[in-house]
This record gives sequence, structure tokens and C-alpha cells, in this order.
Amino acid sequence: MVANMSEAETPSELSSYEKIMGELHHFLDVPMKISVQLARRNMKVRDILQLQPSSVVDLPKSAGENVDILINERIIGFGEVMELEGCTGIRLTDLNTLG
Repeated sequence: MVANMSEAETPSELSSYEKIMGELHHFLDVPMKISVQLARRNMKVRDILQLQPSSVVDLPKSAGENVDILINERIIGFGEVMELEGCTGIRLTDLNTLG
């Protein structure tokens, strides 16, 4: 995903962005693992061993709650699950920036 510069940004902010991107250009093609975590749940071994293909595992989140977005197992933001043209996707609702 590429961030678009808004029209409200000043030339000095744009040049600062370009400077940072110039310094990072060697890293822009490094692959990173992105994960979306719906929820976590602790279960007893007894309950895990009883799981079958038709089993339903209750999760501590309700429908409509945000899911965690992780890069290399570190939370970088939150999103909501959505369906788009027959596929499932995540709409970013909050993104923790690195700076």
C-alpha cells in the first residue's frame, strides 16, 4: 500500500518524506510477514483433543470489533473484516506509525 500525499502538506513536509524514503529505498523490497489476528483463546488440552472438523470455537470478540494487524508478530494497527468482490479483506481503521 502506498500512502498518498495530501494537498494540505507543505513542500517542506514533502521533502522530509522524500528524504526518509530515499534513505530507506534499500529496504522497500524486503518481504515481511503480515498477519491479522481475529482473537486469542486459552483452551484446556482436553477441549483441544475433542475438536472435530465441525466444531465451533467461541471467541472473546463480538462481530464488528476490530481485529489486530501484525507485521512480524508486532501489532501495527487495527482493522475491520470486510467482504470485497467475493474475497475477504481488512479495512484499516487505525495504524500505529513508526515515527
